[in-house]
Parts: sequence; structure tokens; C-alpha cells
Amino acid sequence: MARITAGIGCSHIPVLGFAHDHKRTQEPIFAPAFAGFDWTREWEKAEKPDVVILVYNDHASAFDMKIIPTFAIGCGERYAPADEGFGPRPVPEVIGHPVLAWHIAQSLVLDEFDMTIINEMTVDHGLTVPMTMMFGDVDAWPVKVIPLAVNVVTYPPPSGNRCWALGEAIARAVESFPEDLNVQVWGTGGMSHQLQGPRAGLINREWDTAFLDRLSGDSDALRHIPHIEYLRETGSEGIEMVMWLIMRGALGQATRELHRHYHVPASNTALGHIVLEPVEQAA
Repeated sequence: MARITAGIGCSHIPVLGFAHDHKRTQEPIFAPAFAGFDWTREWEKAEKPDVVILVYNDHASAFDMKIIPTFAIGCGERYAPADEGFGPRPVPEVIGHPVLAWHIAQSLVLDEFDMTIINEMTVDHGLTVPMTMMFGDVDAWPVKVIPLAVNVVTYPPPSGNRCWALGEAIARAVESFPEDLNVQVWGTGGMSHQLQGPRAGLINREWDTAFLDRLSGDSDALRHIPHIEYLRETGSEGIEMVMWLIMRGALGQATRELHRHYHVPASNTALGHIVLEPVEQAA
């Protein structure tokens, strides 16, 4: 039986991809951001996950205003890095796991989630930057990836409660897959940031820290945060944090924090990172 063994939350700040690709990770402006992932890179080498279900949002690379799926799952065999205006990032091609992806897609649809199924697409920094932060400079990614794209760019984004419930449904799908696989679920995006308007540059360390605190333990209070609170407290782009709730929902009732990293500022946003493991509950 496949099993979800861990969850990771991670910002997908594009400038970190730039710093990595241009060999600037040790410069004073970037070094503190990258240092917080040293622990995770070593941990991943020991964990050796087979598949990562990577929850992210597309930034007008695979989707645009013509097509805006709320939830889209990649069922293809491979995904090339997207050209986001300066050419594709010089990182490895992402290799999918179509058998597990199709199983999850079928399970989610039968579980009453109306998924958009994608067989061909490119993947942008929302997906490739977290891969870089977790695995560093490699010739090939050491895991297969199932991309799960969420609309948090255009109104209306899904609620935190719906995202948490999707995570729970993903857990049911993975647990019903007969092959023995070590699966991780990553939620990316965030943390607090606003990219435009009078509040551009907004960072709310106190709110971010409270959000990270509540990801561990057995409370599901995070699923009930309304959109207006994300907007008010974390800026217009802080809504990306609902994608972390898909990861958290997939881990079950209770979790334990293994590692945390928080750094500001990284570009004009807060950088957040957390590693969680599910905790078995006594019967």
C-alpha cells in the first residue's frame, strides 16, 4: 500500500531560483534564505521518497485567462520547465508518475472533487523552485512528481476548508493504491506578501508564525480562516497559503513538526518552510 510519510510547506519565491541558477546562493543577501534548507536536503536523502504530490499555483505559464481550473492534476509522464520570459530554468525535467496520478484523479472525481486532468503542460517556478530548495543542484530530480495546480491567482480561489478536504481525499486515494510507495505531499506558495498597490511589500511575521505553529498538533482551525483574513493580514498574495492546507489535510488528524525555517525579507516576501510528519492516533 502506498503511504504518505511526510508533508512539506515551502515558499516558491522566484528570486531563489535565480540565485541558485546563477551560483549566488552564498552571497549575503541570499545565504540566510538557503541555509534553512540544509537540514531538509539531508533529511530528504535519508527519507528517499518515491513520489511527491506537489501543490502549487501556475503563474500564467500553463494556464491563462482563457482557462482557469480551480484544481488541476498532472497525469503526464514528464513536464519541462516553463519559459517565464527569460528562457526556461536550467533545471532537470520533471518526471511524473502517471499510474498513481490517474489513480488519484479517478479517486478524487469519485470522491466528488471535479478535477481538471492535464496530460501536457510546462511547470514554472511555483513547482521548480521548491524542488531546487529541497534537492539542490542535481542532474536529475531524485523523485517522481505529480503536479497539482490550484487557482489562487484569479478570483474566486478555493476556500481553506475545501483545500483541507481535498488533502483528506488525496490521502484516501494514496492509501488505496496497491503499490508500496513512499509519498510526500508538498504545499507551496506564501507566506505573507503583496506585490502591488499601496500595501506592496507587506510582511506580517506575527501572523505567519502563528500559521506555522498551527500546522502541527491536532487542531483543524486553519481550515476555517476566511479569505478576508488572508487578504487583510497577509496581503493579496498571502492567499497562496491555502495550498499548504491541502498538504496538512493529507497528513491526517495530528502532525509533528520536524523542522522549520522562516526568513524575511526574501525579495519582497516572507520565506516560510516547514517539515511535518503524521502522528498515529491511539484507538
